Amino acid sequence: MDNHGASHPDPPTALDAAVDAFCAYLRSERDRSEHTVRAYAGDIANLMDHLVRLGRTDLDGLNVSTLRSWLARQRSQGRSQSTLARRASAARTFTSWAHRQGLLHLDPGVLLASPKGSRALPDVLRQDQASTLLEAVADDAGAEEPIAVRDRAVLELLYATGIRVGELVGLDRADVDGDRRVVRVMGKGRKERTVPYGEPARRAVQDWLTIGRPVLAAEEAADALFVGVRGRRLGARAAREIVHRRLRAVPDAPNLGPHGLRHSAATHLLEGGADLRSVQELLGHASLATTQIYTHVSVERLRRTYEQAHPRA
Repeated sequence: MDNHGASHPDPPTALDAAVDAFCAYLRSERDRSEHTVRAYAGDIANLMDHLVRLGRTDLDGLNVSTLRSWLARQRSQGRSQSTLARRASAARTFTSWAHRQGLLHLDPGVLLASPKGSRALPDVLRQDQASTLLEAVADDAGAEEPIAVRDRAVLELLYATGIRVGELVGLDRADVDGDRRVVRVMGKGRKERTVPYGEPARRAVQDWLTIGRPVLAAEEAADALFVGVRGRRLGARAAREIVHRRLRAVPDAPNLGPHGLRHSAATHLLEGGADLRSVQELLGHASLATTQIYTHVSVERLRRTYEQAHPRA
């Protein structure tokens, strides 16, 4: 068969192979999620494209000047500080790995300063808005409609624990200990933690397990704690829609998803006197610096209250 003139994809280059091997390392040795691996892959592929523009076909040309010119080019294209900081971090992780693998004689990433990212403060509910949300869904659940009972349990548990939406939909029934009022959560990096919750969440989850779940759950749901309208394990997208839909009924509430409830829970804990390290442990943050953003949220809210209320503000 004559294949003359047929189109063939270009064979992978040494740079392509390096990106693929790096992604395999992130999955197998760093246990990073597919979402994180895709983000790293995109950033490093962008860096490899920059190398190619400079006329390089292998990693020999990857030095700190190349890294700086790569970031400068993106800055000129209008990339945000937070994007530049993330890409600099990805580049340092890559060059450190490449140096250990013998692909780079020196690690140029150690000389690369990270652009300081500016983090926008997250929107959060006021405590009265959170109460309005949960009271309204409790009223709906009073009719013992399975969907309303489920929505109440989802919202109560999200707000009570501050867990991520992926952690919520990954819960099995065995992960919930109603007697001790704790839930076992598998967080990022497959790190397990135990998170307490209060009496309202306990009642909501118990009602769901006894009233709602038996009606909705199909055989395919197995041991999933929460299920969707088709009886299978509730997905993250459906959980987000529950939060958005229910919040639309709360006057003046910001348009938040499950992560907004997580932000709100952390902020309200700190406003209630919880210490920062306890909140870090509850949220499953690897770094205390990540948790500290909620202290800024609390200060900003205090400032707004002050400016609205004080006659000499």
